[in-house]
Amino acid sequence: MGRVLGTGFGAALAAARAGDDAGFDALWTDAQPALLRYLTVAAGPAAEDVASETWLRVAEDLGRFDGEEANFRAWLFTIARHRVLDWRRRERRTRTVAVPAESLTGRAAADDPARDALDRCDTDRALALIAALPADEAEVVLLGAVGGLDVRDVARVVGRRPSATRALIRHGLQQLAVLLGDDRDRDGPAAGVTAP
Repeated sequence: MGRVLGTGFGAALAAARAGDDAGFDALWTDAQPALLRYLTVAAGPAAEDVASETWLRVAEDLGRFDGEEANFRAWLFTIARHRVLDWRRRERRTRTVAVPAESLTGRAAADDPARDALDRCDTDRALALIAALPADEAEVVLLGAVGGLDVRDVARVVGRRPSATRALIRHGLQQLAVLLGDDRDRDGPAAGVTAP
């Protein structure tokens, strides 16, 4: 967060609280990319659905939120994590059948999917490497690297002590370095992924 809003966070928050769609849109535009990256690993194919549930909860509870941009980020990712846990519980009870992408080939796209796919290639590959980590390590690495949370906020989101969280992050990043080395060895130096 902070890439779009910068110093305008307070104004966007106040506008969103007052019911101004432009204020909420500014908050969403700023946070949604990082939120989706986190949820892509945490919730897999349900990432967009979980993101929608997260933003619905944010919209419902925004009037009760009090804090600065870093607090908002931690609050947003805490809500997202709770939505992921709810989704996992529902998923255990009811399995869904994925629709093969080939069945959607006849639909026209308003944008350029080929260009978008090339743009996302490195990000998708990096997220796939993070997803290969044990779930608790992947989650804390994502919250820190993608969510932009500091160790204290990550610890609060996942319900751990900061020292234990710091150790998980360190171990996760070490494992990523190993995976990144394996990935580069297998595909050659030009195909390697930069560290997230």
